Amino acid sequence: MQKKTGRRVAALIVGLGLVAASCGGDDSSTDTTAASDTTAAASTSNGELAGMKGTTPLVELSQEFKDRLLEVDPALTDYSYAAETYDSVTVIALAVEKAQDDGIAYANEINGITRDGEKCTDFATCAALIKEGKDVDYDGVSGPLEFSGNGEPLKASYGVLQFGADNRLDDSLTTYIEAAAPADADVAPIPAEGDRKGDGVLTIGSILPQTGSLAFLGPPEFAGFDLAIKDINAAGGVLGKDVVGIKGDSGDATTDTASKTVDAQLSQNVDAIIGAASSGVSLTVIDKITAAGVVQFSPANTSKKLSDYADKGLYFRSAPSDIVQGAVLAEVIKGDGASNVAIIARNDAYGTGLAEDLAKNLEAGGAKVVVTKIYDEKATAFDAEVDEIKAAGPDAVAIIGFDETSKILATMVEKGVGPKAIKVYGCDGNMGNALGENFDAGK
Repeated sequence: MQKKTGRRVAALIVGLGLVAASCGGDDSSTDTTAASDTTAAASTSNGELAGMKGTTPLVELSQEFKDRLLEVDPALTDYSYAAETYDSVTVIALAVEKAQDDGIAYANEINGITRDGEKCTDFATCAALIKEGKDVDYDGVSGPLEFSGNGEPLKASYGVLQFGADNRLDDSLTTYIEAAAPADADVAPIPAEGDRKGDGVLTIGSILPQTGSLAFLGPPEFAGFDLAIKDINAAGGVLGKDVVGIKGDSGDATTDTASKTVDAQLSQNVDAIIGAASSGVSLTVIDKITAAGVVQFSPANTSKKLSDYADKGLYFRSAPSDIVQGAVLAEVIKGDGASNVAIIARNDAYGTGLAEDLAKNLEAGGAKVVVTKIYDEKATAFDAEVDEIKAAGPDAVAIIGFDETSKILATMVEKGVGPKAIKVYGCDGNMGNALGENFDAGK
């Protein structure tokens, strides 16, 4: 979750081959409504989430960029993955300019746009350099990117976020930590497979969460999508024509919304699809997208399962793998003095993968993982899992989940193992103001 303000801490580079890694969605009567408002206010004033920390891929955005996002969507309250979405669209546009083709050939230019060339930080400047025949190295609003051959960033910045006494993220407590993947993550480029032809008009679709368990990520991602296309077209477009953007819902992994959206967008001859936000959702549609010879570019997927997926050289992401986040979160937890840690994670590619990397880094750093509970992401009650966590006697709990995290926290508070009792940590899937809002509303 992107914060509006914050203070920067010294950069620490994560060597993931080493132990010492650093920190990476009723009607009621008037009386019932009034009672609900009173309950919510009481919950907020109790500050049950105060002190809960978590990590998310994050850079300290400039006020100018945030102001421009707000011009696109004045209702924005958070900026999660807005920068990554903006950069995903921009990199695609620059790759098409480089290839002079919106067909499949441009996929082979994407990784190179982010490294080993002349530095540039916006579409207009980079596109001008490309027209001069120069190689470019686009450093975007989300960071230096520097993609490996498998289409994912080798460098990342993480925000360490913290809830305040009002059960909302306290901007003044946000810190930032730079991290890098290990040297062996820099694999050779994977050539694009296929022969899809372009039509001279770059058309970019999207499968981003308007509904489902990550719906809180939708508004900033759509704002980043719209702003990037606006900036590209203001600079002359791509191949001399305006870029066309098509927005669509991804839902979550419990629905077939993403599949239906992909079908609709492929029928509209999109050249790329931005999304999904959820790794689990991307895994349900990646084969359909890449089989069509279309680039899939996620701003928020972090599952390491996607690092070596058989994607025909057509899948990319601007968010770092959870191999990095596991090390970052472990360092934050250890840095706070925790030595006996419980992990509770959702049973999907994101949850189990991050839980594995977190546990490995905690134990490598001398902490003990006293229990790991993998829960059904469709569950509505978590008493059994929390009882087992409490019985293990941890001094810290890491929750790897989406919007169901509010229910887990409510159960933890009820059973005396909430953030007021022991250290509690979250991650990019749950660290947002929506978590505090859902907790206060009893959702």
